[in-house]
Amino acid sequence: MSEPTFTVEYDDLSYTIAKGLLQIGAVELRPHQPFTWSSGWRSPIYCDNRLILGYPLLRSQVVSGFESIIDYELPAVELIAGAATGGIPHAAMLADRLGLPCAYVRSEAKAHGRGKQIEGYARPGMKAVVIEDTLSTGRSAYQAAQALRDAGVDVMAILTILSYDFDIATKRAEDTGIPAYRLVPYEVLIQVALERGDIQESDVALLMRWRKSPDTYGL
Repeated sequence: MSEPTFTVEYDDLSYTIAKGLLQIGAVELRPHQPFTWSSGWRSPIYCDNRLILGYPLLRSQVVSGFESIIDYELPAVELIAGAATGGIPHAAMLADRLGLPCAYVRSEAKAHGRGKQIEGYARPGMKAVVIEDTLSTGRSAYQAAQALRDAGVDVMAILTILSYDFDIATKRAEDTGIPAYRLVPYEVLIQVALERGDIQESDVALLMRWRKSPDTYGL
């Protein structure tokens, strides 16, 4: 059997988490039978990272990955905030691990009660990170970050389990000055899927094409 020509470098944790996501079915790749997202985009990948919650070892590895990013890149963090809904459980577990306050941000303010968008402990001047489970266009994560900023919170970064590394998400990071850190880059996921036999070498070009132009894929 010939060696794959598509190769990318990855660290042990990225490999372990990517492999775990594929093993539990949190990520499914179908280059030739694309899924349709709610936006109408056609996609060769479907991700449901909520499934991680049912696997304690993988769940702990994700939290450890976020903890490492904070230790090395963002040691001044004082608040962990989850973007609703996928980021909430991981934010809570990370905050518990670090002994820090936790909050979560709704997609919009409630239309009843106290009309809050931010729930939990968040105070003006606190340095925060926003936790997201999957970063695609970045819209929900950066909306959560803006809501926190509007409340006077200093948002230092977005942390996500998996990123598709779309150009639009990169532009949001540049425009807002809020960097995004991911445990599993898109190309690492593809590399691990190729090594596992989930996809073929001939599928890689299609998957890379989608990442560069997701709005026109399958048209």
